[in-house]
Amino acid sequence: LIGARTPGGETLADDKAVAKYLLNEGHVADVPGAAYGLSPFFRISTATSEEVLAEAIRRIAGAIDRLERVAQ
Repeated sequence: LIGARTPGGETLADDKAVAKYLLNEGHVADVPGAAYGLSPFFRISTATSEEVLAEAIRRIAGAIDRLERVAQ
């Protein structure tokens, strides 16, 4: 996801930008790995019902589908 371009034209430069994008575009909260010294990964809590997890996965997938992959 790092290096992809958002529908608004912003390049996702790091895990913090990815976390912000998923929150704003997918309405799914996550924590950038940098907060734990584990950049470029991110964390998502799975301590919820299967229904909520399925919806979160759908939202994340939709947000990712809207990204433009940039050749590196």
